[in-house]
Amino acid sequence: MKLREVLNNYSEEPITRQLILSILKDFKRPNDKINELVKSELLTTVKRGLYVPGPKSKVAAPELFLIANHLWGPSYISMESALSYWGYIPERVYETSSITIKNTRVFNTKIGRFSFTHADFPHYSFGLKTIQLTPKQSIMIGSPEKAICDKIITTSGILLRSTNQVIDFLIEDMRMEEEKLKELDLSEISNWIDNLPKKNSIKMLIKTLYSL
Repeated sequence: MKLREVLNNYSEEPITRQLILSILKDFKRPNDKINELVKSELLTTVKRGLYVPGPKSKVAAPELFLIANHLWGPSYISMESALSYWGYIPERVYETSSITIKNTRVFNTKIGRFSFTHADFPHYSFGLKTIQLTPKQSIMIGSPEKAICDKIITTSGILLRSTNQVIDFLIEDMRMEEEKLKELDLSEISNWIDNLPKKNSIKMLIKTLYSL
């Protein structure tokens, strides 16, 4: 069976080096074969030990959100990437942003830029959702409420001390619509607040959103 046909069994999935080595178990020099597959664009390297089907394979590659979950994990999609997915910001996002319990890290890859920002427990564990993008692709992503809190907490220099500051941040800087902000579940954020950094900023966020 041709390797391209074998790869088709792993469409929409990130592919680990261990998996490729198992596929190439009959080759005497499997590492050389992997390099050949990358050069011929049947495989695309995301990072060392992690690949996706390349453009010449004609195999469906996984979504960027799923790749992010595998690239530096445990992690979940958050901030602008999550807010764009949930329809809270209008602009296309050119970087896939995630929160992780590992060290902060940025990956510039052939398929895009991925950023991962560190968060401690229990902050990390709040507001996580599992979404089925396709029958084969399930991702971990922060709720809209969590994505907004993450953006405030992890961005240096954001200290919200007044309702005007909150409105400027959400509507002017982040370009969110007021009607969309009214859909947020403020009770959920309130349940997290004792265990979140930047408590005063999050309290001001809640106070402002209740006034809309």
